[in-house]
Amino acid sequence: MSLSLGLSGCGDGAWNNPYPASEARAKTVYSAFTEQPKHLDPVRAYSSNEYAFIGQVYEPPLQYHFLKRPYTLVPLTSTAMPEVRYFDAEGAPLPDSAPADQIALSEYRIRLRPGIHYQPHPALARDATGASYLYHHLTPADLRGIEDLGDFAQQGTRELIAEDYVYQIKRLAAPWLHSPIAGLMKKHLLDFAELSERLAEAAPAPVDGVRPFVDLRTVPFRGAEVLDRYSYRIHIKGRYPQFQYWLAMLFFSPMPWEAEAFYAQPGLSERNITLDWYPLGTGAFMLSENNPNLRMVLERNPHFHGETYPSEGMAQDRAAGLLEDAGQPLPLIDKAIYALEKESIPYWNKFLQGYYDSSGIASDAFDQAIQFSAAGDAELTEPLREQGIRLATAVNTSIWYMGFNMLDPILGGDSERARLLRRAITIAVDFGEYISIFANGRALQAQGMIPPGIFGYQEGRAGLNPYIFDWHQGRAERKSIAAARALLAEAGYPDGRDPDTGRPLTLYYEAMDAGPDGKARLNWMRKQFNKLGIELVVRATDYNRFQDKMREGTGQIFMWGWNADYPDPENFFFLLYGPNAKVDGGENAFNYRNPDFDRLFERMRVMDDGPERQALIDAMTEILRRDGPVAFGFFPKAYSLYHQWVGNVKPNLMANNTLKYRRLDPQQRAEQRVAWNPPVLWPLGLLVLLLLLGALPAWQMARRRERSRAL
Repeated sequence: MSLSLGLSGCGDGAWNNPYPASEARAKTVYSAFTEQPKHLDPVRAYSSNEYAFIGQVYEPPLQYHFLKRPYTLVPLTSTAMPEVRYFDAEGAPLPDSAPADQIALSEYRIRLRPGIHYQPHPALARDATGASYLYHHLTPADLRGIEDLGDFAQQGTRELIAEDYVYQIKRLAAPWLHSPIAGLMKKHLLDFAELSERLAEAAPAPVDGVRPFVDLRTVPFRGAEVLDRYSYRIHIKGRYPQFQYWLAMLFFSPMPWEAEAFYAQPGLSERNITLDWYPLGTGAFMLSENNPNLRMVLERNPHFHGETYPSEGMAQDRAAGLLEDAGQPLPLIDKAIYALEKESIPYWNKFLQGYYDSSGIASDAFDQAIQFSAAGDAELTEPLREQGIRLATAVNTSIWYMGFNMLDPILGGDSERARLLRRAITIAVDFGEYISIFANGRALQAQGMIPPGIFGYQEGRAGLNPYIFDWHQGRAERKSIAAARALLAEAGYPDGRDPDTGRPLTLYYEAMDAGPDGKARLNWMRKQFNKLGIELVVRATDYNRFQDKMREGTGQIFMWGWNADYPDPENFFFLLYGPNAKVDGGENAFNYRNPDFDRLFERMRVMDDGPERQALIDAMTEILRRDGPVAFGFFPKAYSLYHQWVGNVKPNLMANNTLKYRRLDPQQRAEQRVAWNPPVLWPLGLLVLLLLLGALPAWQMARRRERSRAL
């Protein structure tokens, strides 16, 4: 019987398919996650593994256009881009062209689309009359038999309103919620710091570990105010045009007050029924299963509003088939199942079998997947091409760099001697070689601080750093070690020797990379300095101590990175802004100060994108190249693999809600799974043969007994 059942299902690959045969042709994305999310509450979540889930559930007023580059903001739940108005210190309105130093207050007015509804949720369930909520006054008796959110019998919904967005902004200020952006918002949102203080004083203390519900609707806040049912305004100190990018971040998603009132009830948190576990949003999907030790499941939100696939993009998008679904209602899939895969090899093998629709490329599988052409371009290997697997690459909106502490007596300062020394070292440290050895070629050598896809980035010869590279045969080539040695001699260190002692110049590298893999990187770094005759002493430590050295300004040379919060050059250049020095509590780990750079930065940061802003960015980049407080290292590249049945694949490194654009051909997937995973029958045949051989002596003995009795 078992054999016949197995054979009956082999047409759908049921012998070794980990998914039910009934779902073989469903519009379900199958993927995996390697790190369990810690926070699913948008007030606290700030990691990519968390955003992968809640980005599909929550909707801020703005989003990034799926196809356009550079990254472009467009309305999501709002009817249009925010209306921005400016006011002076007396509250008088100012024209858009007013100088930034005259603007005391910026007002962002946001109008929402009517008719947007939340996903089904018990917090929104009402009684038959609609007068009261069913589950806002739970007793211990009500919680008998309740183990997870799905155990509540009734669910409800309601319309999204402006008050929900204002409520969430107030939550950012609640000290007991520990929002990671609260400190930054104190600098920009009017009355935010004062609101946080008021909430700290007025909030009731927890009872038995549960903090009673605080209805933030009743708390006045000048920083964010409701204008009418569908409109609200936000007040920003001064002029801060980058704030529009924050309106596309999940921190500024709506939160219905009912969610906090529901989850704050005693007895729920101990059952893991919390906002950090079960999000509540208006997005295309809802989290229907949260089992981070096994799998996470997103399902189509039945109340999702009428968004459609974009009808325009970049010039190459149509040829790539990325506009075939233009105007189609979203989402294009019904479900996404993410399995926990802690090891890269099982993840990789299941992808090759077709049981995962997409995959990254771990280092130990890189050579199996990627080969480089004579021109240095990444290509798929022949076996993967034969499977119809496709490669998608994108340069991350991040940078890894080597920095010099400008407070250091040898390497720091603005003397020509120190400047030439830094430049010689920057030439010698060959990040092109580093990328090849340690990143499998998955990075782009940086010529400045701004990555591709961000306004201000200059491509090709126009973006060349002439102090470190030459332009040769249509590409940038690092200057020779001979050129670096000549600079070193000009700086007063011939052959890398200290003129005062006659011994090799000794420099110190602050490392947070002391593990087994880090040892090879540190040895490589020593060899780079040894090209110049410089002795590099590595001072390895843990990350906490490394950060202490950076804050204290006691390090000398270091390697660090930065990932953009939003796609604006200000988010990179502020790392070198003088008043932002690390020793003063900022993010300028170089402790670099240049009055000319700072003046240009202050002008550039408050400008809208355009030719004038580009000119300032170019001037700032030139200053950094000349002074050399930073050796621009590399922009990492993201490599992703997709099966042929997956459509609408275009990496968008700023958007978190791209699952709704994904297209599937489940029929093709089912056929390929069967073709790639034929049942292996010889072990079964071998088992039957062994059983027969094992039974043969008993059969022979029985035959002998029968014959002896007959005789």
